[in-house]
Amino acid sequence: MTLEVIGAGFGRTGTLSLKFALEKLGFSKCYHMMEVIAHPDHAQRWRDAFHGEAVDWDAMFAGYRAAVDWPSCNWWQELAEYYPDAKVILSTRDPGRWYASVRDTIYASTRDALSSPDPSVRARGQWADELIWQHTFNGRMDDEAHVIEVMKRHEAQVERTIAKGRLLVFEAVSGWEPLCEFLNVPVPDEPYPRVNTTEEFLARTRRAD
Repeated sequence: MTLEVIGAGFGRTGTLSLKFALEKLGFSKCYHMMEVIAHPDHAQRWRDAFHGEAVDWDAMFAGYRAAVDWPSCNWWQELAEYYPDAKVILSTRDPGRWYASVRDTIYASTRDALSSPDPSVRARGQWADELIWQHTFNGRMDDEAHVIEVMKRHEAQVERTIAKGRLLVFEAVSGWEPLCEFLNVPVPDEPYPRVNTTEEFLARTRRAD
């Protein structure tokens, strides 16, 4: 099994909803940050990739037909080259709303984890800080203009690099139709998934405290 769909969009662009949507469409399983939490050994594999070491992508994605969200979206170009028949989806949303969502959810969660008395939680926070907030955003997450500019540069590079017929620029509010047309699959007779909103994320975090 090889990847058939590669998600190039940053986290909090509807990536968890996209994961569930792709799995509903038959692209199961779909890799997401949740998989790193479920498979702790993957964290070191991603750190190896971050440090420029060779990664066995087939081993990393064994059993998966798609991948979205961080950390895999940071390696969209390598994955697109390694899996030349895979289609690429650039999930996106309004930059200002995206920044606020990232700041209030996954970035805040990382900051909390870094100060946790639990060594395992602290280690997860250090991993996310290293691979996402420091590497992708230069440790400047409090600088909204900088973070949004990084997002825009990332999206522009994806659009310049991936051939139009292979790329879908996708917003979750568009629903099933453009996604299904792009993947050449039938439209499900149910609403497009809408999960992991900021409100849901914060409520889940409060329950875990």
